[in-house]
Amino acid sequence: MHNDAHSDLQINNSEKGTTMIFQRLRAIFLLGLTLSCATSFALEEGDTIPEFNLASIYEGQPNIQLSNLEGKTLYIDFWASWCAPCITSLPLYNELYDKYKDNGLEVIAINVDNPIEDGLDFLLDTPLDFLIPQDPEGDAAELFGVIGMPSSYLVSPDGNVELVHMGFRNGDINVIEEEIKKVLQEN
Repeated sequence: MHNDAHSDLQINNSEKGTTMIFQRLRAIFLLGLTLSCATSFALEEGDTIPEFNLASIYEGQPNIQLSNLEGKTLYIDFWASWCAPCITSLPLYNELYDKYKDNGLEVIAINVDNPIEDGLDFLLDTPLDFLIPQDPEGDAAELFGVIGMPSSYLVSPDGNVELVHMGFRNGDINVIEEEIKKVLQEN
């Protein structure tokens, strides 16, 4: 009888080990599937920008909708207050906006902070002149396929993505400005 109990214990341990292996393999498979889907849905140069309608980060301001921005060159940036490169880039984007807004440039800086008060606190110290919608649940970030902060998209007036830019390093603003000038000149 002692032998049967020992055999049952070995079988149970063996089944548990097999179950754990399958659970781990399943988790790895699902993670891989998720990552491959995330990158396959990410907006790329040449894609058409998806429709969006987002509340302004500022209470009492109208929603920011793609349909209200038709005919403009858009620079859409996803940012968060905890993102050091974002904090560096936003004042520079403000300078670009001031320089090119009369030529049809609209900058839209989509804040993904949750709670949004974190983004509002940043904006108290760094006021910006362009549109700032909120996306605390990440719905727009998911729609665009954002996988890192900051992520930016230069969009021509006909809705085509002309540039996808991830991160922000020294010298990036010069590259971005040249691309903006090129799109503005073409339209």
